[in-house]
Amino acid sequence: MRPRIYLLPLRQFSNTNPTRKVNGTLAENGVGKFSDLNDRALMSLRDLGITHVWLLGILRQATGTAYPEIGLPADDPDLLKGIAGSPYAVRDCFDVCPDYAQDPGRRLEEFQALITRMHQHGLRVLIDFVPNHVARSHQSVVRPDLEFGRQDDRSQFFARDNHFYHLPGQGPLLLPTVQDGQPLSATCRVLGGCDGRFAGESNQARVTGNNVTSSTPGPGDWYETVKLNYGHDFSQGRNGLREFPDDTHPDKPIPDTWHRMDAVLAHWQALGVDGFRCDMAHWIPMEFWRWVIGRARERRPGTCFLAEAYEDDPNKLTDSNVLVALVTAGFDAVYDHQAYQTLKGIFDGVKWANDLDAILGSVAPLHQSLRYAENHDEVRVAHPQHWGGLGPRVGLAVSALLFGLGKGPVLIYGGQEVGEPARHPEGFGGGHGRTSIFDYGSMPELVRWVNHHRYDGGQLTESQRALRADYARVLATLEHPALEQGEFIPLNRDNLWDPDFGRHPGETASGHWLYAWIRHCPLTHHTLLCVVHLHGHDSLRDVRIRFHNDLLQRLALDLDSITWTDVLGIGSPLSIATTVAGLREAGLMIGDLEPLSVRYLEARPKPSPKR
Repeated sequence: MRPRIYLLPLRQFSNTNPTRKVNGTLAENGVGKFSDLNDRALMSLRDLGITHVWLLGILRQATGTAYPEIGLPADDPDLLKGIAGSPYAVRDCFDVCPDYAQDPGRRLEEFQALITRMHQHGLRVLIDFVPNHVARSHQSVVRPDLEFGRQDDRSQFFARDNHFYHLPGQGPLLLPTVQDGQPLSATCRVLGGCDGRFAGESNQARVTGNNVTSSTPGPGDWYETVKLNYGHDFSQGRNGLREFPDDTHPDKPIPDTWHRMDAVLAHWQALGVDGFRCDMAHWIPMEFWRWVIGRARERRPGTCFLAEAYEDDPNKLTDSNVLVALVTAGFDAVYDHQAYQTLKGIFDGVKWANDLDAILGSVAPLHQSLRYAENHDEVRVAHPQHWGGLGPRVGLAVSALLFGLGKGPVLIYGGQEVGEPARHPEGFGGGHGRTSIFDYGSMPELVRWVNHHRYDGGQLTESQRALRADYARVLATLEHPALEQGEFIPLNRDNLWDPDFGRHPGETASGHWLYAWIRHCPLTHHTLLCVVHLHGHDSLRDVRIRFHNDLLQRLALDLDSITWTDVLGIGSPLSIATTVAGLREAGLMIGDLEPLSVRYLEARPKPSPKR
């Protein structure tokens, strides 16, 4: 079964506090809890069609919230992006954030109880694995024996078994949080106490998580994090000094960071975690991934690994296509950011639907890609200043298109299914169309679904109920044999010059807003014709799709009569009768397509008349 992942930001998901004060504290704005993910919550996710839940931000991160009763002080405010803190500035790779526990001293027990509940409901648990960097204030209370950097030789920029990259001779770390004595970041202005310095690097700085080899990182840098060393001197380029085993030197010693990161994965696997979304995986040597994924699957077969990675990033650690390299190294799937960007570009006024043909299967692996219309790094599709300002339904159309392309996992971001627009500026996260991962707060539209932790949608509007039901239809249809196992066959290039293929007035070619493709499974003889109309305002009239002869032979549609029946069920019922001869001569007449409409049409033999 294809993984259908729900990206669940625990900080906000079950938080029903309506205060939403900008730069508010935990006490003011509230926070979700492990215990809030009760049986009703988990049943609601299963009913939506979810198979895997990615619990975003559960690792203990740098934060402005103190727990002195259990020996966890707040962090230096100079190191914070948001009062809650960035979930990717991890303080302890073996611990969970105490914010989410009813009893912070028993937070790992409460997390393990949540895993047990999720498994009881048939849900697999994914968490973040952040291999590239840790918080500058990194310190493990769970496994102090495996803390990074204690034995580093700080006189060297690079050494094989150093955990960090040090900057000898550059002096102390100077953070970009204060200028002329005035705090620059919103977090510093609220918390106070910022001086642009961090006691842990008062004598000598370390390289930032985004590879800045300076003791004075800029405000746009990942200055709150420090980069981990996997035995590669990145300052010499991706092919710089490599002190780890590879195909050329298989007998080289394994760097200590490799062993410690393997211990991190083993720790979470022992608690029942089923898989990992690996942050910035393309910045880590492929050799490490082959080694560590193999070890993880020896401990627990079937462990899922998903890679956040970008082929166009100059910091990738391979000369070849890094997305393909990561799949070869063992990942189940990689981000297909290029397809996402192409679709967003259609609504930004630059791209055409036809542009998908040039990237599908050439940038990211066609059938081993994780596809999404939203995630925590991207803008909300329902935000009025993005995606053409078309509202929540655009996310459904885009998701149905992306999810229907291949066999890989798909992702819904918490709140997407009810049209969460992220209008509220929450603090450090700003008002940029994203739900902040840095601040305490709640999602007002999702709160309607949570409905005092009944998780029944009792406060949703009718349009929100319909939207969530339609997302459930899309996810359920992914179990169709053609979508689970079928090959992908694009149709736009064959219809480019046909004016009846969704051409809008004033256009000299077709395929601007309309995308069509076939998913065909030869083993089961299932065929789906998928059609998505992306324009948000104008309908298409009398749409026709042509099939070339080679395609018809490939599909083996040798029946005299075929009925194309919509199996998705979004919009009015649609059933079209035709013959193979008719398809060959005139194509398939779809009829009218409303704005943002989606059709998955299954080819079925026309039933014989009853005698």
